[in-house]
Amino acid sequence: MIDIMFAGNKKVFDGILCCALSVFMRSELREGVRFHLLTMDVSHLRDDYLPITDEQVAFLDRVVKCYGKDNSVAKYDLTDLYMEEFDGCPNEGAYCSPYTLIRLFADRLPLPDKILYLDADIMFNRDIRLLYDIDVSEVEYAAANDHYGKYLLRYDYINAGVLLMNLSMMRKTGILTRARVLLRQKKLTFADQSALIRSTTKKKLLPQRFNDQKFLHAHTVVRHFSKRLFYLPYPHTDNIKQWDVSRVHRVFHYYAFDDILYEYIYLRTLFERNGEIGRRDEQ
Repeated sequence: MIDIMFAGNKKVFDGILCCALSVFMRSELREGVRFHLLTMDVSHLRDDYLPITDEQVAFLDRVVKCYGKDNSVAKYDLTDLYMEEFDGCPNEGAYCSPYTLIRLFADRLPLPDKILYLDADIMFNRDIRLLYDIDVSEVEYAAANDHYGKYLLRYDYINAGVLLMNLSMMRKTGILTRARVLLRQKKLTFADQSALIRSTTKKKLLPQRFNDQKFLHAHTVVRHFSKRLFYLPYPHTDNIKQWDVSRVHRVFHYYAFDDILYEYIYLRTLFERNGEIGRRDEQ
């Protein structure tokens, strides 16, 4: 069984749907995939900070079961845990959102010993097994460099958007507990990512192809559509996500994901219309 974890509010639905499709459409799987969705209601901070809905979970579950009866989607509401540990903490107004913090509760949830955490703006370009089968038995987690951090901060500075986690060891070393304490005590530049890095005992550094935040190569396993720097027509940053298909074409000139993105558009339309699910190649 492959276990994948996401965290976010109801707006991550598009990203999770795209990413899940990329897992199935780029991999030769002989086992099931379980998707674990961490969410919460913190609408007291902002009106749109609402949890992933039951309707979204049910739809995603029906989609993934089209690719295998053993696939599943489960939701974990962490509102109470968040309020217990992070309500009013210095990092509540994190650079992304407070939803980036809740993956640090993984050790307090009934999750398997090995799990792959992914940001929602992820697409698999090659088989997920190339990443998931990496041995993390002697480390807390495996992760690739942050594209900019490895130049600006330090050579082994990681991007926490793709984390192959050894939760068994994490529970023993207390890395996530230490990270949560740090977040309650001090404002950190990159919030949860900074806290995780500072709390790490032992990690495995992966090649950039397992979390490529800027380029797409033939050998890229994971393309991370995170915010990046563009130099033309003038230096600026932009945050183009994979579900913004026209901009993926126009700005990145990527067409390698078209089969996945067109399936996403088809399924997204069905969800909006409350239609029956069926893969187009089966209809």
